[in-house]
Amino acid sequence: MTVGRDDLSKAETVTIAAIEDGVPLLVEAREIVAEFQSMVRKKALADLEPWLAQTRSSLVNSFANGIIKDKAAVRAAITSPWSNGQTEGQITKLKLVKRQMYGRGKLNLLQARVIGAS
Repeated sequence: MTVGRDDLSKAETVTIAAIEDGVPLLVEAREIVAEFQSMVRKKALADLEPWLAQTRSSLVNSFANGIIKDKAAVRAAITSPWSNGQTEGQITKLKLVKRQMYGRGKLNLLQARVIGAS
């Protein structure tokens, strides 16, 4: 749904074409998702309301309902130059290491795994 068509192999392109022929609603959903990605990347807040109206009868309606519930945060994400992506990535990495060690260590071992043993 989100990978550019130019980045697909020939086999993947054929598979996707066969799936989309069988389920035409997927084509519409893919286009709607691509429009949302473009809107966020271009920081085009004016496109949010028309996009939400377009999603009402599509397969991504539940995603759009989530955006409607927290519209203020989505507006801020589109217009703000700041991102917490780096922070979220570090937290995800830390949680992964912690889960891998489940039940095997205390804080000193976790610190050694995250920061590196000296």
